Amino acid sequence: MYGSQGTPVPFGTRASALVLGAALLLAGCSSGGGDKKPDAGAKITQQPGGSDPIWVNPDTNAARQVAAYAKAGKTADAEQIRKIAEQPTGEWIGPENPKAEAQGFTEAADKAGRTALLVLYNIPHRDCGQYSQGGAGDGDSYRAWIDAVAQGIADRSATVILEPDAVLHLVDGCTPAQFQDERYDLLNYAITKLKSLKHAKVYLDAGNAGWGHPDEIYQPLQRAGVAKADGFAVNVSNFYSTEDSITYGKQLSARTGNKHFVIDTSRNGNGPYTAGDEDENWCNPPGRSLGETPTTKTADPLVDAYLWIKRPGESDGTCKGGPKAGQWWPTYALKLAQASTS
Repeated sequence: MYGSQGTPVPFGTRASALVLGAALLLAGCSSGGGDKKPDAGAKITQQPGGSDPIWVNPDTNAARQVAAYAKAGKTADAEQIRKIAEQPTGEWIGPENPKAEAQGFTEAADKAGRTALLVLYNIPHRDCGQYSQGGAGDGDSYRAWIDAVAQGIADRSATVILEPDAVLHLVDGCTPAQFQDERYDLLNYAITKLKSLKHAKVYLDAGNAGWGHPDEIYQPLQRAGVAKADGFAVNVSNFYSTEDSITYGKQLSARTGNKHFVIDTSRNGNGPYTAGDEDENWCNPPGRSLGETPTTKTADPLVDAYLWIKRPGESDGTCKGGPKAGQWWPTYALKLAQASTS
């Protein structure tokens, strides 16, 4: 059941001051409205703001891989990885410097005339001891971390995906009973704090089309405070098709006051993997593909955006030959890109 979501911690987003400074400098080269300005190595540019207002970070693992392939003369491979590098992806805020990271990403996005996409994944007792176990040590630490993220965002624009798996693991019993009341309180706190910001949108994670039925999760979502959020997110780090995700999301929306939602389409181009061990079909499955590119122009009025919340090419965990959860895996990234027709 845990594997039905299987959300890893992306590696390389624990940005140091140096990396953040570089991102700010690069983003600052673009004038308001996101005029395209190439990065010296990978020539990574922003997408048109009208259909895709989310910021493209020019210094991701994918961007560095484009530059490395180009330098090595591997032009074809570089252009394949560019399919990933030139799309906006989630910036997963780390536990150590939440204010600095949130500030750096939102300032860089603001200078480029875009919105930062931030993923907050630090709830205590995270991932039930699976590949991405961890999180804040206790409730007070988590509240302080959320406060720091909010201070970093300030009055700049941000779209926040809140705590992948957190509600799902309350429903499936993975989170021990003695921690459940606290988790609901912490999610409510996070939503309230983030929604107090002037230009922050918040989407609470709500599982995916393959883990269960909306009737099992809508009341826990309500208890966690989804009514105060802008909506919920589905398919984070998973592979269910956009069509199935829309169906699931609309069923859940009907049970939560017609809340809007966003869909992670980062790797769902070929749908879910069904040939392996059912409990780990979510973990680095072969034969997958990039999905719809990020956009706010979607197929349904309830769907606010297709987003690449999971960063394509970063491992789901030490399964099927992959490195640790969240680490960049060039061969897997290349296969995702090569399988994509976009």
